[in-house]
Parts: sequence; structure tokens; C-alpha cells
Amino acid sequence: MLGEASHGTSEYYRWRTALSKRLIQEKGFQFIAVEGDWPDCFEVNQAIKQDEMSAGSAARLLQTFDRWPTWMWGNWEIAALVEWLHQHNRNLASGQKVGFYGLDVYSLWESLQEILHYVEKQGDGAVKAAHKAFSCFEPYSNDPQEYAQAVAFVSEDCQDEVSEMLRALRRQPPTTTGVDGLGRELDFAAEQNALVAVNAERYYRAMLQGGSSSWNVRDRHMMETLTRLLDLHGPDSKAIIWEHNTHIGDARATDMADDGMVNVGQLAREAYGREQVFAVGFGSYEGSVIAGKKWGAPFEVMSVPQATRGSWENYLHEQLQGDNALLLSTELRSETALLNRSLGHRAIGVVYRPEFERYGNYVPSIIPERYDAFLFIDKTQALHPLPTQADEHTPPDMYPWTE
Repeated sequence: MLGEASHGTSEYYRWRTALSKRLIQEKGFQFIAVEGDWPDCFEVNQAIKQDEMSAGSAARLLQTFDRWPTWMWGNWEIAALVEWLHQHNRNLASGQKVGFYGLDVYSLWESLQEILHYVEKQGDGAVKAAHKAFSCFEPYSNDPQEYAQAVAFVSEDCQDEVSEMLRALRRQPPTTTGVDGLGRELDFAAEQNALVAVNAERYYRAMLQGGSSSWNVRDRHMMETLTRLLDLHGPDSKAIIWEHNTHIGDARATDMADDGMVNVGQLAREAYGREQVFAVGFGSYEGSVIAGKKWGAPFEVMSVPQATRGSWENYLHEQLQGDNALLLSTELRSETALLNRSLGHRAIGVVYRPEFERYGNYVPSIIPERYDAFLFIDKTQALHPLPTQADEHTPPDMYPWTE
């Protein structure tokens, strides 16, 4: 699990790419799963497994990520990774090609549209259930926030419709289309889109309740998706996860646990055992970042101020005297008692206001328990976004300091 302290820092993406390449080439890891929507990422997954990329280039392909924040996956750093994955896969047999998948839950409408396209093409028994689920959401104009507000005050919602759609898809026999496992992966994608619809409907209903409810729906969905992907790739399969530190760093070692929040890092350790999960946190002392000043706002290059005194990042800056370092938690535990207690650890999301950073961007964390290793880069620079035109619909603003 490779983290990041922001969704807009170039070095985090470039170091995760370098580490991922070595894990794939030297250790046989089969896929990368990211904090992105399933339909968009699956389009990338299909493209990198073809002899010729259908879009013509990685930069063009990544324009599929047109929902705010577009820069999170639509950037030149990811374009370089996608180009490498495509070239790497060209030399491999179909069943050995490395995949690229999305773990997130935001893509309610896109997933419904993908399901309709799939069942109508296959002509199977799930057509009726898919149309019924799609029709249930149509009055809300493709706006999940409008749906959430509408069902908050009435007993009618679309929960039964999306659940029946998922059951109908699971009852269908495997498709016989495609060769070399392509049909199997397309069947998996259809069922995954139905699972996204089920959990997205739960997420959008939960978001108005506040507290930890919607956060937990989202991270449990991401963990369920990861488990499904590992099962898809067979026994002893190995995954590389790219997500924010707040998702991959064990929530039990932070104040998130006090609020009843869980995350993927915690759930994976609980499911597979701590020795089967290796979480790497990322962070920096100062630099620049891409973010928006409010939810849905145009992205800007913003300055990241020097980390506050008493924080984890400030401690590393002073101890390392401005150098970079990869630190193993086994070494940190024995180094000083200071590191075995809670320290403020910077978390920057897609929404960021540097002038208010000290009031809401530090997560109290016991670092050696939260991660298995930490990659510290003293000074970082902003990500390089692609010129993608953003779609008008954005996910609801839930946790702007992390997301």
C-alpha cells in the first residue's frame, strides 16, 4: 500500500511509480488499484492490455477522468505510468498482463450506464432489473447529492432496485464472449459496476447523516473491491494500492478510531494479517501542491508552508537536516520514545487552504503503528495536470481535508 499526503504532489506519484515498476518486474505483482472510479480506471485497464492503445496516447486516454478533481488521475505523471504499463504488457501473454483498477464508490451514474450497455449487449436476464434500477435514479438528473437530499425525508429510495440488479447479474452464467480471459474480466466488471451502484446508493444516503457513516461505507467498499480483485487474480495474487495516507495508514493508530472510523489499511491488516500487508506513508516538510480552494473550484498551484512545530514532518526535517529518507517502522519504534506517541501528521486533500493549515490538516498519529515504512521528501513540487475539461457533476463534499 503506497500512500500520499496530498492528491497533488508530483514526487508522491513519481516515487509510487518507481516502486510499482520494481514490484511488478522483480516481485510479480499483478495489478495496481487506485483511489479512483471503477468505470474510468477499467477503461485504462482495457487500453493497457491491447497491442495498440485505442485513444492513441496515454494523455488522451486519461481525459476519461473528467469529474472533479480531474488532476488526481488526469496528469502527466500518471500518463508516464500508463505508457510504461502498456509497453510492459505488450511482451506478456494475455493472462499475465498487469491490470489497473479503481477502488472508489462515487461513480453511481457511470456504473449504471455501463451495466445497461453490458446487459443489453449480452441480452441476458438482468436487463429488466438494470432498467428498473436506472429508472429509479432518473428523476434526480444524474446528481447524487439531489438524490441524497430527496430520500433523506421520505421512506422511498432506490436501495431495493440496485440490490436486485446485483443479484440478477450474479445469477447470470459466465459469458462466452472474448478470448484469453477477456470475457471473464468483462463479467467481473459488470458485477463490480453493480456493486458500486449498491454501495454508492448507501454512501449518498449516509452522507447527510454526518459522522463516520459515509466514510466507513466508502472504505469498506474499497476493501471489498480489493478482495474481489485479489480473488479474480487467483491464489497468492499480489496487489499494489495507491491511496491517500488517510486510507492506507491504519486508522487505529490515529484519532480516526475515536470517531468510529475505519479505513482500508486497518481492514486489510484485519483480513489478511499484518505480515501480509505493507503500508508506506508519504510526507514532506514544505513545497507546492495542486488543489482547489473549495469543493469543485478550479485547481491552483499552492504553496505548502513549512510544517508546524511539534509535527511529524517538522521532526523529520530537523532530524534529517533537510535530507530525504525512507524510514522503516521497525527501526522507528526503537529509536526514541517520542515516536511511539501521537504526533500531528499532515494531510492535504483536493481542497486546501494553506493559511488555515494548522487548524485542520494534521492527523494525530502513532507513526510506527500507522505504517510499516515512511518515505519523507523534504521539499516537494506540485503535480502536472492534463488540460481536461471537468464534467459539471462533482462528488459531494464530505471530508475536504483528506479528499
